This record gives sequence, structure tokens and C-alpha cells, in this order.
Amino acid sequence: MIHEASGGFVKSEIHKGIATVEFYHPQGNSLPGSLLRELAKEIHSHGNNAEVRVILLKSGGDTVFSSGASFDELVQLTTLEETTHFFSGFAELINIMRKVPKFIVGRIQGKCVGGGIGIAAALDYAIAVEGADIRLSELSFGIGPFVVGPAVERKVGLSSFSQLAIDSTMWRNADWARRKGLYAELHPNVESMDESILRLTTTLSNSSPQAMADIKKLLWKNTDHWDQLLFDNAAISGKLLLTEPARASIAKLRSKVKTA
Repeated sequence: MIHEASGGFVKSEIHKGIATVEFYHPQGNSLPGSLLRELAKEIHSHGNNAEVRVILLKSGGDTVFSSGASFDELVQLTTLEETTHFFSGFAELINIMRKVPKFIVGRIQGKCVGGGIGIAAALDYAIAVEGADIRLSELSFGIGPFVVGPAVERKVGLSSFSQLAIDSTMWRNADWARRKGLYAELHPNVESMDESILRLTTTLSNSSPQAMADIKKLLWKNTDHWDQLLFDNAAISGKLLLTEPARASIAKLRSKVKTA
């Protein structure tokens, strides 16, 4: 099943208890609001489908897992209602990922930027390949990682999260991400990564659904307040996006992307 949205798509299939959900956008797997919400809808659907035992989340292409928020969309938002609604898409997706009673395994085949790190952090188990470097870039264009911050901090700890948030132009390599806990595994090549993904998802597809649901609930304990927190944080990001420094920075970055 394929759902097209804002120049990209979300597609999914179920095979032997494994639901594979793939998203793609030609601009570095960026995430316009409609794509975010379509992705959230697919994960919610599979997460509550008795036929599904485990969800595999992946993106298209070879070099970027996700470059985060869509600059094309950000420059078009002019009211607080619009900007808050956009960032609420990340809040909705992360909350659904943490609440569905199925493990979500992630295939991280390339770089993660901004909101892309938030999605990686919301996975239950991320398997990555060398070159899947990360950068939490929000501060560099006048806002901050408010919505994805709780998910990133939960995975890597406050100290490492602060490093990512403050030095927002510096890339951290994939081994840094593995050592800090964002990635559960790091492989030297795609073949090794995919072999490990197949092994794990096959094992989980034959495991007890109730036991996995109970373990997931345990792993995500003390996050019930995120139902409100992430949407409150979306309003902070929405307000900052309307400031002059943010508008100028995002317009400049969008221009660079267009001419690259």
C-alpha cells in the first residue's frame, strides 16, 4: 500500500508478521506535515493490527535516513496556528511510536538531521550502518529541538543531548551515536545491517506479543506526560519559527538546498 504526500510517499506491507513501513521524500527524506501525519497513521494502524508482531521502519535512498523538517514547508508558514500545527506532527508521530504495543525496529541507512534524530530516538531498536552520522541542527536556524528533545534525551542522556543541542552545526559520527545509545547496533556495510535486521525482526515475529507489549510498556515508563509535553513544546517551536532570525535562517538554508 502506497500513500503519496507532498512530493513523497509512505508505503507499507506485511509479511509473516513483520510490517515494513517506508517513507521517502526527494529532498533528503525531509518531512512535510502531510508526510509526518501519514507516517503516524501507518504506524498506528500496524501497531494495533493483530496480524503484526513487529514493525520495521525505514526510508528510501542510500545516504540520508531523514533530514528532518521540510524547509519548503517551513518558509510558507506565517501564523502561530500553522507553525504549531506543523511541529505537532512530530509530537503526534513520536507519541504514537512510543504507545503502540509493538516493537519498532529502525533501519538507519544514512544521516539523521534534526527531526530525523527524533524519529531514530523514538525507535525501540535502531540498527545503523557506518556513515549514519547525526546533527541536531535546530538552534542553527533560530529554533530548538523542543519536540524531539525528550526522545533524544531519553536515549542518549542529558549531557549528550545538551552537546547536540548547543553545538548544532557539528556532525557526530555514527560510532558516537552508538556509544551514546541512539543506535543499538552499528554495521560496516549495508549487507551486514540488513542481515541483522532480518535476524532480529524474524525472531521478534515469532515471539510472544503480550510479552513484547509488556516489555515495551516497561521501557517507556514515566513518559505518559509526553501526551501533553510534546504538544506544549510544539507551541514553543512554532512561536520561535515566526521570529525574524528564524525566518531569515530558514530562507537562506532553503536557498542553499535549491541551488545544491
